[in-house]
Amino acid sequence: MDQILDRLRQIVGPQGYLSDPADVAPHLVEGRKLYQGKTALVLKPATTAEVAEIVRTCHEARLPIVPQGGNTGLVGGGVPGIGVPGVGMSGADGHNVVLATHRLNRIREIDAANFTMTVEAGCILATIQEKALEHDRLFPLSLGAQGSCQIGGNISTNAGGIQVLRYGNARELVLGLEVVLPDGQIWDGLRGLRKDNTGYDLKQLFIGAEGTLGIVTAAKLKLFPAPHDSATAFVGLADPEAAMALFTRARGATGDQLTAFELIPRIGIEMLVEHMGCVDPLGEPHPFYALIELSSSHEQAGLGAVMESLLERALEDGLIQDGTIAASTAQARAFWHLREALPEMQAYEGGSIKHDVSVPVSSVAAFLKEAIAAVTERLPGIRPVPFGHAGDGNIHFNLTQPKGADKAAYLARWGEFNDIVHNIVARHGGSISAEHGIGLLKRDELTHYKSALELELMARIKRAVDPENLMNPGKVLVLD
Repeated sequence: MDQILDRLRQIVGPQGYLSDPADVAPHLVEGRKLYQGKTALVLKPATTAEVAEIVRTCHEARLPIVPQGGNTGLVGGGVPGIGVPGVGMSGADGHNVVLATHRLNRIREIDAANFTMTVEAGCILATIQEKALEHDRLFPLSLGAQGSCQIGGNISTNAGGIQVLRYGNARELVLGLEVVLPDGQIWDGLRGLRKDNTGYDLKQLFIGAEGTLGIVTAAKLKLFPAPHDSATAFVGLADPEAAMALFTRARGATGDQLTAFELIPRIGIEMLVEHMGCVDPLGEPHPFYALIELSSSHEQAGLGAVMESLLERALEDGLIQDGTIAASTAQARAFWHLREALPEMQAYEGGSIKHDVSVPVSSVAAFLKEAIAAVTERLPGIRPVPFGHAGDGNIHFNLTQPKGADKAAYLARWGEFNDIVHNIVARHGGSISAEHGIGLLKRDELTHYKSALELELMARIKRAVDPENLMNPGKVLVLD
């Protein structure tokens, strides 16, 4: 083992690895600190060639590799050394290496005429957004961790965020990939084509695979015209039914100009005001709120008037109870701060059992009504805080503990409430993971909600591409 680790250190050089426990420690946990991992070494290659040499060396030694980007995941997908007892070389007990992509951070090309950008896996998402805007282009993937998450991780988890409604998930934003395969071969699929009908779309195997089939080292991304006009509104609603009726009307009236439609419950606003000093935008309380954004690449699109007309008619028809349109960029940012601060705010109220789920947009209201009733019946006093991307059917159905409850005892019921919520999701034809992935947290649950055939097809792909089970073993799937 020591000889292999020495060889890996030589590949990356003195600046390319971490061995001091204090330096390694941040790579052994994820944001929620649900898992504490172990690893023999953290490697930080600077080139695709170095990645390939690392993977070839590990393949020969049968040493598992855990790819890791910005380590902002929420399901344990990037935590090393959390093994599967009795299932081959799982990487448990530190018998693995972490391959961190921080130094793979070059923007290789911006092709403004082709509306594409070629970037390496370690590029920070916010940096990609900023570079695109310098060329009057938009890279629309946008999420709370964009100041620290890396595009390789975004691609490997098929990240979503606030603009999926208009632009799609990461899967829809990638034209080509460069991937180091489990045997160390480099697949160069960095093509900037919108149309390529020459067989299987191989890049889709690696998007959302959470590093279990190979290591994404670079990507060719789609760009869009930069927005030059926008309108943002915050409206009060009686219930989720009204919210989704408003969404249907807004999308019909504005088409592709509807960029985001986010749902926020009253309890969320109350917590934000109490714990984070936020200002209630509407003053009077309403059971639910919607944050709506329109955008256009046309400088004179007149979206303020479009939004005003939409809300006036909705108010006349009783769809909304009140509303305000941001009068400045600063006010629009203040509205968005309310939405973006919701996950952080919940920590002030004790334990929170979290669910990242999706249902068809037409089922959002029914799902919320049924799920809120079910969890409240199981535990009176529980405080549901459902929020998120209602426009694409993705709800973060988080459950704050009852006031005065014991936090540890409450969180010990995580599995119980998962069953309640996920079974309702399944009845509505939804998914137990909308944008966070499977990782470790939902790996075992996946067997209950995927069909046997789907699981077998996934296992066949895994065995075909990574027969030694060296790539992020134990994540997403457990192989027999």
